[in-house]
Amino acid sequence: MMRPATPTLRDIGLLAGMALLAASAPPARAESAVTREDIVNQLNHLDAAPDLDVAALRQQVLQRSQSRSKNEPPPSRRPPIAPVLAKLPTFNVDIQFDTDTPIVRPDSYQTLGRIADALVQSTMLPYGFLVVGHVEANGRRENNALLSQRRADAIRDVLVNTFKISTKRLQSVGLGEEQLLDAARPTAPVNQQIQIMTVAKMAERPEQPSTAPSSPSPSKKPAKKR
Repeated sequence: MMRPATPTLRDIGLLAGMALLAASAPPARAESAVTREDIVNQLNHLDAAPDLDVAALRQQVLQRSQSRSKNEPPPSRRPPIAPVLAKLPTFNVDIQFDTDTPIVRPDSYQTLGRIADALVQSTMLPYGFLVVGHVEANGRRENNALLSQRRADAIRDVLVNTFKISTKRLQSVGLGEEQLLDAARPTAPVNQQIQIMTVAKMAERPEQPSTAPSSPSPSKKPAKKR
């Protein structure tokens, strides 16, 4: 019976070198993180504020998601519920949530912090923003509308409570599956992205009146000499 060949030092060195190369190689799917400057460049050029009633849009999404019409088109053929949003400066971002919940996973807080850093840059301070939630066309349509709204609210709350962005600058709306980001693939993961949109120019703060120097108190008349 033949004994198995004992590996030589050359073989051991070759295997060690291959292991070292494998360990040092970058992951195949590694992607460069978006920078604060990328976000600013995508959001800081609002030409004209749209005529947008966010509260009315929320109600419209909910009503349309409850539609039971037999002639209702499939998700891939539904017209967008708010076409005006497609004309706004927009930043699309993947935010990770726990399954079927609005709970933001811890590994997405770094991304939200980078968004917050962008929103407080000097060129961004004159603007107001809309957080838009989406859900892919799986499950009940009405539930998707509600979940997308809760997720948009959650992102707004994190930006406000954790990263101290002013509530006056942020609104939120969930579109569910009523305005798919990739209508040709209604169930694709891209349809779960969150969008940050520039929607308003904030009213300029009135200048604080300069404090006028206090007038000197009238000098006392010199006492009469007796």
